[in-house]
Amino acid sequence: MVRQPLTPDQIEAGRRLGALLRHARAGRDLVEVAHAAGISPETLRKIETGRLPSPGFGTIVCLGEALNVPIQELAAIWRGNDLPLEAVS
Repeated sequence: MVRQPLTPDQIEAGRRLGALLRHARAGRDLVEVAHAAGISPETLRKIETGRLPSPGFGTIVCLGEALNVPIQELAAIWRGNDLPLEAVS
């Protein structure tokens, strides 16, 4: 099975998601948050910077739990709805 390339909209959605996660992490150590979510620090770094714009659902759920961000908020950011200004700056 060949994976289809991501569309520009999907890539932008990943950037928005990464910005929100980076904002939610605030002063917390990247390694600490990654381990709390059960992922590698490099994976979290890639998600936050948009280099991994389409992370797995389980990864997003675990990151939301580690950062106390409801899955509904993560989904809204992914869709481009209800963008908090501070999350995309």
